[in-house]
Amino acid sequence: MVEYQKGWQLPCRNLEQLCQLSLAEEACLLSSRERKIVVQQILETCEHKNWIHYASDCRSNHVHVVVGAENVKPKKIRTDLKAWCTRRLRELSRPDQMNWWAERGSVRYVWTDDSLECVVQYLNEAQDLKGIEKSQPEA
Repeated sequence: MVEYQKGWQLPCRNLEQLCQLSLAEEACLLSSRERKIVVQQILETCEHKNWIHYASDCRSNHVHVVVGAENVKPKKIRTDLKAWCTRRLRELSRPDQMNWWAERGSVRYVWTDDSLECVVQYLNEAQDLKGIEKSQPEA
C-alpha cells in the first residue's frame, strides 16, 4: 500500500480485517465490459468539460485518470468523473448497483512535464507489471 507522502508501507492485516467487517456491502468489481464503459465515459466527460485527458486505466477494482483542467479543483474532477461513470454504468450494465466507488480517492498534483510523462508511463505500463489485476467474467 502507498501512504500519502510516506511511500510504500507494509500491509496491516488487523486493519484490513477490521475494514472488511465494517463493509456495508460486497466490493464492486468491474467486468471487462464495464471497464470499457468507464473509460469511454471518462473520455466523453473530459471532452464535454474541455479537460485535457492524458491517460486513464480502469481496473477491476479501481481507476487511474490523468486529467488537465485549468481552474478546476481536483476533487471536482474526481466527483464529476465518478458521477458520470456511475450514470453510464447504471444505464448500460447494472441498474440496481448502489455503490460503484469508494467515498474518496487519491488526488495528486503533477507540476512538471517530466512528472506528467512519468505518471502517464506508470499508468500505461506499470499497473500490468504489478500482476494485481483480477480477471473478471465477461458481462
